[in-house]
Amino acid sequence: MEILVCVKRVPDTAENEIEVNRDGSDIERDDLVFSVNEWDNYAVEEALQLRDKVGGSVTVVTVGDEACEEVLRREMAMGADKGLLLSDDAFAGSDGRGVATLLKVAVEKGGYDLILTGAQADGGGAQVGGMLAAMLDYPFASLVNKIEVTDGKLTVGREIEGGNQEMNRIELPCVLSIQTGINEPRYVGIRGIRKVASLEIPTHGAGDLGVDPASVGAAGAKVKRLDYFVPDLGEGADMLDGSTEEIVAKLIELLKAKGGLK
Repeated sequence: MEILVCVKRVPDTAENEIEVNRDGSDIERDDLVFSVNEWDNYAVEEALQLRDKVGGSVTVVTVGDEACEEVLRREMAMGADKGLLLSDDAFAGSDGRGVATLLKVAVEKGGYDLILTGAQADGGGAQVGGMLAAMLDYPFASLVNKIEVTDGKLTVGREIEGGNQEMNRIELPCVLSIQTGINEPRYVGIRGIRKVASLEIPTHGAGDLGVDPASVGAAGAKVKRLDYFVPDLGEGADMLDGSTEEIVAKLIELLKAKGGLK
């Protein structure tokens, strides 16, 4: 099974204090520590486990500048067989549709059986996986937290409302967006990072992909960010003190006052 996993380089929120820049157009990116998107890391681990069960290879792909090579190498150190960087000045400012357009070409050129994405990334749109599937006319399942392979088909579990589980049979090729908790991503050690440090990672630009630069990037974006801002703070939290019985009594009175209890 040939598997393609779409990954993204994002600010590491555990290592950074995220602040909005002065003009509100973006976050302050100077001196930020970056890492692979958490959801994507689970997708890579799931791809590796599937490869080890049924054979094939795992390729990781990302859209971005040269700095994005670091997340590809990190996932290759984790066990991915190959990396692919889609990079061109024309790609800067791509919205979800633009990114999906670029990934579609990569999928078609690579002939992959299974495409995995994280459920979402730092933008929070959770849209690239679904758009990519629609462009390819492939079956799609989101928020996948279980995958089994039987007779060339997949049985996938999806997390749905109310903490319930939905099971679906889906044919290959297909696109799945992976939820956190589907597995436990393996540790990446220094030895693994050194092993892949000198491996060549192909870079494909607009010309290599045969993509019209005007259809992607800021020029082709249908969704444009207007503003970044920190919401105004509301009233502070009420801190309840006293014994357990006293706190419960105060909480009940607050809920009644707010209309939560009658």
